[in-house]
Parts: sequence; C-alpha cells; structure tokens
Amino acid sequence: MLDFVCEKSEKIGGKDKVVEIDESKFRKRKYNRDHRVEGQWVFGGVERGTGRLFLVAVHDRSMETLMRCIEEWIESGTTIYSDGWKSCKDLGKEGFEHLTVNHSINFMDSESGCHINTIESTWRHVKASLPSYNRKSDFEFYLAVYIFYHFCFEVGEDSFNIFVEFVRNVRWEERKISL
Repeated sequence: MLDFVCEKSEKIGGKDKVVEIDESKFRKRKYNRDHRVEGQWVFGGVERGTGRLFLVAVHDRSMETLMRCIEEWIESGTTIYSDGWKSCKDLGKEGFEHLTVNHSINFMDSESGCHINTIESTWRHVKASLPSYNRKSDFEFYLAVYIFYHFCFEVGEDSFNIFVEFVRNVRWEERKISL
C-alpha cells in the first residue's frame, strides 16, 4: 500500500491552481476527555477543483518543516490558501501567492473568497477512517490507506481492481525475504 501511494504521488497545484493547506493533530481521546497533548501532527493540502491531495506526518509545525513539505508537494506558482498560522507567513517570498482566512473573524474572507473548508473537511474524513486503537507505529500506513482509497475515488476505479493490478506489477524477485 505504501509503495502504491509513493508511486502514484505527485506534486499538486501549479499556475492558476489553488491549494488549501492546513495542519491537524491526530490523537486518541481517552474517556471522552480531550486534554492529552501527545499525538501526531499531519500537514496536508487539497487542490481545488480536482480534489488531489497530499498528507504528510510531521514531527513539528515549524517553518522549516512546512517549507520542506510545500517544496516537495506543491508546484511553484500555486496560489495557497491557509488559516494564516505563523509558519506560513513567508510563502509569498517563496514563489507562491498566499491568501489567508482568519477563523476568529469568519470562515471565508469576503473580499478574496479565501477559505480552507475543503482541507478542514478532509481532516474529518481522514480521522473517521482511522481505526480507534490507532497505534503510532501504524499511523503512516493508515494515512497511505486513506490516500489509496481517495485516489481510487478520484480516478473512478474499483479499489480492489487497482490493488490487484498494482500487486501484479510488483517485481517480486526484488523483494525476496529470507525466512
């Protein structure tokens, strides 16, 4: 599954394209209390119009981490919408048009039309798709599973057929495991 996602992954956005970006913390609630601070940060982006996306588990939300992800996953010249967290403040200097929405005021900037509702909705779907036990060692695998099913939906193909086709094309001789 991870190999499939890596093989099919490509940069999103480009000239005249909009990508919404955001970060979200994934954690397990304990006894319906949400006061635990440990969890896994994920940075993601969704391209408007196509729904193409990327999701990356990250160790922190620093400007360096953010810029590495953006350089790896978003084409230069893309218009980026965000909620304006401080790690994004220099995106305009990096070859991107950057618009923000201030959620403490509204959910959409009335002048620019900027909103990040698509990526916010994506977080809800990703979190709902994760199993409740959510072991940290399996976290990236479950992100890959979500991306795989999203890809299948995006291309309008049956996930089983895509998976079988991928397995059929694996070079098994390169993956021999000694028992």
